[in-house]
Amino acid sequence: MAQQKATHITWHQATVTAQDREQLLNQKGCVIWFTGLSGSGKSTLANAVEQLLHQRQHHTYVLDGDNVRHGLNKNLGFSPADREENIRRIGEVAKLFADAGTIVMTAFISPYRADRAQARALLPDDRFVEVFVACPLDVCEERDTKGLYKKARAGEIKEFTGISAPYESPLEPEVTLNTADLSLEECAQAVMAFLETADLVPAGR
Repeated sequence: MAQQKATHITWHQATVTAQDREQLLNQKGCVIWFTGLSGSGKSTLANAVEQLLHQRQHHTYVLDGDNVRHGLNKNLGFSPADREENIRRIGEVAKLFADAGTIVMTAFISPYRADRAQARALLPDDRFVEVFVACPLDVCEERDTKGLYKKARAGEIKEFTGISAPYESPLEPEVTLNTADLSLEECAQAVMAFLETADLVPAGR
């Protein structure tokens, strides 16, 4: 848990409420948290879901692991402590997006259950959707579009999740999808179906 260092600060309430913003956007601000091994298809799936939502005229944004490390989190590495801080920051940013009424998708390995639980705790239970992209390790290695697993196996990349660093699978995710068995379209539609069932977006027409 990050320590509060700033003092003499006061939380200012907005005059435009979260409910006001949601009514304007015809949706409920929420976080769809995609988690899984490198190469499991998190970013691809998050973008596919965003495309479906965009087609229905919903306001969305995808926070991608690599993209965020180019800016906001460029000072963080891949040690356990840095991974924890990486996810803590993303959780806080995602919370702000959700408060703005946006449907925000995060595509991060986020290997530790405690870190994901901390991100979930920032929002009401019904506004955090954990999607476990449960692709087997061997399939992720076969894909290896970035060549990362090969380098990790050769010892060129230290603390690589699934090889030399642990991945703690979700125990009770809202959605579990095996991208080795299901098509991208099937996975994206499954996420959309959950969002509709959870009353986060209106049923599609």
